[in-house]
Amino acid sequence: MPKTPRIAFLASPTPDAQGVLAAMQSRHGRHAPEDADVLCALGGDGFMLQTLHRHGDLGRPVYGMKLGTVGFLMNQYGEDDLLARLDAAEPAVLRPLEMRAHTESGATVVSLAYNEVSLLRQTRQAAHIAIELSGQTRLDELICDGVMVATPAGSTAYNYSAGGPILPLGSGVVALTPIAPFRPRRWRGALLKADTETKFRVLDPYKRPVSATADSHEVRDVVEVAIRESRDRTVTLLFDPEHNLEERILSEQFVA
Repeated sequence: MPKTPRIAFLASPTPDAQGVLAAMQSRHGRHAPEDADVLCALGGDGFMLQTLHRHGDLGRPVYGMKLGTVGFLMNQYGEDDLLARLDAAEPAVLRPLEMRAHTESGATVVSLAYNEVSLLRQTRQAAHIAIELSGQTRLDELICDGVMVATPAGSTAYNYSAGGPILPLGSGVVALTPIAPFRPRRWRGALLKADTETKFRVLDPYKRPVSATADSHEVRDVVEVAIRESRDRTVTLLFDPEHNLEERILSEQFVA
């Protein structure tokens, strides 16, 4: 990265973030994402994910500053030493999941997920879902509120709340975690190699409809969902050395 990089500042719509956006652009200039050397996302984790979905295909590193409620993927906010922080920042390369969802209407929807892909029941009735791994049926019927596949970066979020494991960054595995499982009563999920193709088949989708969500992109009335690690997409997040993403994930495992 150049010593004086061209920075594209992107901000959530909150008043605080918009105020910082104006101040940062006044100090460091205004550049479009496609013309910048680095993107600087101002907001919370939701806005960071939005930034990755909108601009991840540009291949630019992204440095986030927390100006939202949750900031696990963000650095602490500070205006005065941004160029020095960018110069010293450590990269974390993330590879998202690719979701291919087929709906009962015959549509096919493809979407990426940097945190997780989750399936959830749409009505009061429990979902009935079969699980295949790399073409082999591993669970004939999971009766549950839902089920998800989570990346290491996303393992501390919804996955952990549902009782799934926290995964070290760079571990090469993903978490397969049920959401409020009823049967099999003792099944609590699995750890899978990241290149495993996980396929969910919705049993009785008309009586027990299910939706699939890749981060925040929801697809209703799915009948089959295939998930695998993307083979051709990565994004690079930048973190201050004293509190990088690997250290944050490790620290989460020792929170009482």
